[in-house]
Amino acid sequence: MYLDHAATSPLRPEARAAMEEGFSLWANPSSPHAEGRRARAALEDARERVKRALGWQGEVIFTSGASEALAIALTRAAAQRRLASPFEHDALWRALPAAEVCTDAAPLGPGALLAAQHVNSETGTRDPSGWLAAQPPPPGTLVLADCAQSAGRLALPAADMIVVSAHKFGGPIGVGALLLRDFSLISPCGGHERGYRQGTENLPGVLGMAAALAAGGRESWATSAEDRAHFAAQLAPWRLVLGDPVDYIFALAHPHLSAQALLIRLDAMGLAVSAGSACSSGTLKKSRVLDAFGVADDVAARTIRVSLGWNTTPAELARFVEAWEALA
Repeated sequence: MYLDHAATSPLRPEARAAMEEGFSLWANPSSPHAEGRRARAALEDARERVKRALGWQGEVIFTSGASEALAIALTRAAAQRRLASPFEHDALWRALPAAEVCTDAAPLGPGALLAAQHVNSETGTRDPSGWLAAQPPPPGTLVLADCAQSAGRLALPAADMIVVSAHKFGGPIGVGALLLRDFSLISPCGGHERGYRQGTENLPGVLGMAAALAAGGRESWATSAEDRAHFAAQLAPWRLVLGDPVDYIFALAHPHLSAQALLIRLDAMGLAVSAGSACSSGTLKKSRVLDAFGVADDVAARTIRVSLGWNTTPAELARFVEAWEALA
């Protein structure tokens, strides 16, 4: 039973069918001949479908995923200062190790770029920095929202730039997007995507991404809002609620077993979960994100992440609760 959708979600059948169709469009979308024009038409149609599904009125640059989208926005934005909340994903710090850590955006002046997660990938906390729901930033300040864990499931926040990852909502791995209010926010680099990204577009991946988004958000899931609320209530004694939580990512602290022991025991019971972000799961160090939330070391060492997705069933939720209670 797979409960690690925050790491990656299984491919939706609609996305698989769209990708199979996309493999027949083998030409480079930048080529001027008939085959290239067919591929270009399919690419642009998918771009419009992505915008429509996300309710986005600006521009869309297709990328290889959220990490590349973050790197483009962080390194090529028209900003003098680049600041991030302490809760951000490791992909941000890898793209821009010199980013300033900021806990209060109020005193910033124009010329700053603020990067903030819409939903935290380890705790499921909405807008942990508070920057996205706050009053509009000072004039001339850009807001970059990391929506890898919310796009396709929640309405997008108000932001100048937004990062999206297809494989988090049932699209394929290896494709994502950077949404821009307009192209003037970043410097061009030449190449594809109107000169704002180097590398040929992954057309089958883009088509799969558009199809996954069109398949619907949480209203199309196998679990209902009531199912997920009941699951949350059953796990309330162990859940770390660190702000406003979503109903599909849960950080659970066991009374005495370490996270590593829990993963082994749950895996033996046929339950796939994780200990924090998949990008940092290979380390035994305390989670930097849980540390930023102020979680005590001993609690962080006993915390795992359970995350739901489009094909999670009520029976799987009941089975996990049964297993967890047996271990706890």
